[in-house]
Amino acid sequence: MSFRFLAVVDPAGNMSAEAVMQWEAALGDAHMYRQLVSATLVVLASERTPSMLLADGSLLLGHVFSKEGLRIQDARQFPAFKDATEARRHLIEQYWGPYLLVQADDERGGVTVLREPSPHSDVSCFYGLQDGVGFVTSDIALAERIGLYRRQIDWDAILRRLAFPQHKSAHTALAGVHELLPGQALRLQGSEATTSQMWTPWTFVTPDARHRNANGAAADVRQAVSTATTTLVSIDHAILLELSGGLDSSIVGTSLRGTHTPIVCTSLVTTVPGADERAYAIQIANQLGVELHTETLHIDDATFEFDVHPQCTVPRVGVLQHAVDRVMLAAAARHGIDAFFSGGGGDTIFCALDTAAPAADAMRVRGPAAGVAAVRDLATLHQCTLWKAGRLALRKLRRAAGADRPPDSSFLPPGIDTPNTGPHPWAVAPSDALPGDMERIRSLAICQAYRDSLARGEAFTMRMPLLAQPVVEACLRTPTWMWIAGGKNRAVARAAFADRLPPDILHRRSKGTFMSYLGAVYTRNRAPMRDFLLQGRLQQEGLLDTTAIAEFMRHDSPERGEAFTRIFDLCMVENWVRHQP
Repeated sequence: MSFRFLAVVDPAGNMSAEAVMQWEAALGDAHMYRQLVSATLVVLASERTPSMLLADGSLLLGHVFSKEGLRIQDARQFPAFKDATEARRHLIEQYWGPYLLVQADDERGGVTVLREPSPHSDVSCFYGLQDGVGFVTSDIALAERIGLYRRQIDWDAILRRLAFPQHKSAHTALAGVHELLPGQALRLQGSEATTSQMWTPWTFVTPDARHRNANGAAADVRQAVSTATTTLVSIDHAILLELSGGLDSSIVGTSLRGTHTPIVCTSLVTTVPGADERAYAIQIANQLGVELHTETLHIDDATFEFDVHPQCTVPRVGVLQHAVDRVMLAAAARHGIDAFFSGGGGDTIFCALDTAAPAADAMRVRGPAAGVAAVRDLATLHQCTLWKAGRLALRKLRRAAGADRPPDSSFLPPGIDTPNTGPHPWAVAPSDALPGDMERIRSLAICQAYRDSLARGEAFTMRMPLLAQPVVEACLRTPTWMWIAGGKNRAVARAAFADRLPPDILHRRSKGTFMSYLGAVYTRNRAPMRDFLLQGRLQQEGLLDTTAIAEFMRHDSPERGEAFTRIFDLCMVENWVRHQP
């Protein structure tokens, strides 16, 4: 379960003890209790949220670990800091974990909040400011319950969500509510809210930070993954490991060997072909000495209309995610676990780029000879000619990757203005950025949206060790061309765990897919989904091309490649807005 907290900021210092008691009473069923009270700030947190009051009066929520994986449980383990800025910098550079730092500044009537850098943090953070009083919270429903916020759809944000479905932004789909993104610090003072970037992935791809040889890179990646995985599992009582059979979840699984926390292994299958990976998943379960449980996803498990969790501030939970959530939550209840473990984010972290950018990077940094070797690896990886791989690599050198993808205008009204919020802070590249680094860091920013799509993370802790800060940094230090060495994707990760992974998994290149399942779901639900969209709130707001939707959905089966998945995306947004006031 996510950590839950609510901070109320009143620069004028008008918060009375009576008001604080009323807030505690209103949130009594959520077991929220005061953790920090000052002249201008009150912080309430749930009893399951770890908290630590530091020597300077700051409050640390969540779990903090040293680089070596030691859990910090005593404020005296931190050095004395000369000021608040130094404290934030030290925390970012020397520690990691799912945490949030709250620093009060009573003299100036403000507060600073730091969110840890992991793209998948267990500490959500939303904020709003109205009439000089601000709030910072893990759950917008908490602010609603004490009267600090009234839920209202931001229709401009909904349009952006439709046009840029993969874009992660500080803008939520609720009016007046923003998200503090990972690695940022928020300053609330008076009537102003400002953010600053305390951590950036670009620090770890500079020439000085970059690994020089593949063996050193593999050792660094292995150490980071192993430490992150064993450290995170040490704070859980029992876990459910979601084994897809692929390389990423298998690496997480093999890294759990020797831990003392009880582990339940599951593999998800569907009633249509394409997603059965049990032949691979069972090999990792055998390593761990446990049974592999099978969870079956039926066509009827998928629905496009379902209740939305109050904490969901953007429409991200779709048909497949909701179906998987239901099945996995049922499994969690049967097995009595308190956390899910997943290999989520592995494609990005292990640099599984599907472009020629790694070879282009090698050409620019290491010169013609190394560039030709990387082109040869690229050709082997993608099973194309050397000439084609070289041509694509040269094209990458000439054309810098854009910070953002163009808008997806499919099924939107012709000519509709699709305003963008601008690039994600991590996607703002330095002038000398390499094409491959630009692509993988853009993908890393998209990983921040994973948590929004996994509603089961509201009931149980959702761990993705491959997105832990030490793993992210180690993988970023590894140049893109090393990841395709020998014509293999994720080459450094394969080398790092070559002695731990079963050969079938170590050398596999195929991957299971849910596309057949989604196609069957579309065919089963085509008519009701069409009515759902043509008679919904999105069309009432003029945000859909109903003629195009009606024409596309006349077909009984998804005959046009993967375009039908766009219909699922539209239904996801429609479902979310229908569950808002």
